[in-house]
Formats: sequence, C-alpha cells, structure tokens
Amino acid sequence: MRNKITVVGAGNVGANCAVWAAKKELGDIVLVDVADGVPQGKGLDLMQAGPVEGYDVSITGANDYAPTAGSDVVIITAGFPRKPGMSRDDLLLANYEVVKTATEQVAATSPNAVIIVVTNPLDAMAHVAMMVSKFPKNRVIGMAGVLDSARFRTFIAMELGVSVDNVTAVVLGGHGDTMVPVVRLSSVAGIPLTELIPEDRLNAIVDRTRNGGAEIVKFLKTGSAYYAPAASAVEMAESILRDKKKVLPCAAYLEGEYGISGLFVGVPCKLGANGIEKIYEIKLTDEETAALHKSSGAVKELMDVIKTKMM
Repeated sequence: MRNKITVVGAGNVGANCAVWAAKKELGDIVLVDVADGVPQGKGLDLMQAGPVEGYDVSITGANDYAPTAGSDVVIITAGFPRKPGMSRDDLLLANYEVVKTATEQVAATSPNAVIIVVTNPLDAMAHVAMMVSKFPKNRVIGMAGVLDSARFRTFIAMELGVSVDNVTAVVLGGHGDTMVPVVRLSSVAGIPLTELIPEDRLNAIVDRTRNGGAEIVKFLKTGSAYYAPAASAVEMAESILRDKKKVLPCAAYLEGEYGISGLFVGVPCKLGANGIEKIYEIKLTDEETAALHKSSGAVKELMDVIKTKMM
C-alpha cells in the first residue's frame, strides 16, 4: 500500500509541499482547503505535470477531510501569512483558530498520522496541534530548524562562494528573531566558520538568518516565503515516510532537555517511521545556553497567551 500524505492549506506553501512530495514520489497526496475549487484545481494541475516530470502519484483536492482518512503524514500549512511590518507573533490568535480546527479534523480522520506543523508562529502552533490532537509528543513536529539552517547554509555559501553541499550549519531555538544559529558547530567541509569568515561578517550572517523570513516578506509585500519552507517540510516527511533516520533540526516538545520543559523548541532530532525517534542534546556554552533559554522564553510568552484563551 502506498503512503498517503495530506497537506492542509492549498496556498503557496501547501501547493509547493505537494509539488516537492510528488516529485519525490513520497505517496498519494490530498490537498485540503476551505476555498471551493482551489485544492481540486491545483491537484488536477499537478497530476497533469506528472507525465512531463516523470512522477506517478495520485494528487487530489478536497474541501473536507473525508478523503484524507488514514493519512501517514499530515502537513499543516493553513493560516494567515505575514505581511510587511508584521511579526510571526502577530499571527498568534488568528492562526490558533485555524490550526485548532484543522487538528481536530486530522485527529478524527487520521489518528495514527505524524503531524508536521508549518503555520506561524511555528513553535506555538505545534504546541496547539499536540494539545488538540492529544497525539504523543513524537508524532507532532514543528518545521523550523530545517528552514532556518537552510537559510544559514545559503548565506554562508554565498559569502564564501562555495557549494551549499559543503556547508553544515546548526540552528537551535524558536522560529523567530530569537533563534540561535550556533556558529561554533557550523563549518564548511569540516573547517570551522571562524577560520573562514571574519567575526563582523559572521555576525551579519547570523542576523540575516534570524531575519530571513522578514527579508522575503519585505520583497514580496503581499505574502511570505514558500519554496524553502515547503521543501523543508517535505524533507522531514521524506525522512519519516522512508524511515531514513535523518538528524534534522525540528521544533520538538521538550521535557527537561536543555533545561527546558513543556515547550516546543528547535533542537536536533532523528526522524524515522515513528516520528521523532531521538532528541540529541548538544553540550552548549554558557552563552549559547542563555540564548537558547531566551528563545524558549519568547515561545513561553506565546503559549501563556494561548493557554489563557483555551481556559
């Protein structure tokens, strides 16, 4: 039996998740969206690209969750996008309702699925999905670190004029302005960044990484990034569906790791058939630990607002 993937939200991020997943032939895909005809039209369009691109999967669209029943992985992208001058946190309460409603449907129709949350503010929305679904923590994951690390790697490669394949980068913490790119553990073909890039330029690259999403929002004016976020979510889905055991930075629910409890925070995770199969604790410096705790504190502030709403 082929794998089944549901993508909730047929906007730019969701549609591109379907594109990347189809090209990798990860399984049959169902696009779900409240907009009548949009997921159906995009699904049919993507199906018709199959003969050209050489992928052979079923891609359908729906306005309800019945066709999604029995999904192995569900990627939640639905929500309101960022606009210029808007922070991820501004989206909190609006997207809380969107993710809550979607998760209720997912839990009812696909009780054994792994949920990957992309909707911003990412860490808080992953927490909402876990609370609403009542799924175990290993089966609810936030897509954050893969994207943030990809941005960090891109900017390093651009700075040095080298292949991104040679760049290894580690980004921890919440998906926002307080994220923690760990320069000490990032390298190019094993060469530490500090031996290749002057400190002032490294600091500038770290800042650009932290503001990578906002930079794209400023250019687009009417929306936010979608190619790289979609590709990042699908890399996670691929590791789960194919049991690849990739170690990827993801927003995971922590229960004491890194001295943090009761929050979703970006950390290195092994992703396999059971979702998050292991969380890796890296030995951090005092400065890095302080930065990570500051980042988790920003996530806690959002969760405090949401928990007040849920009471």
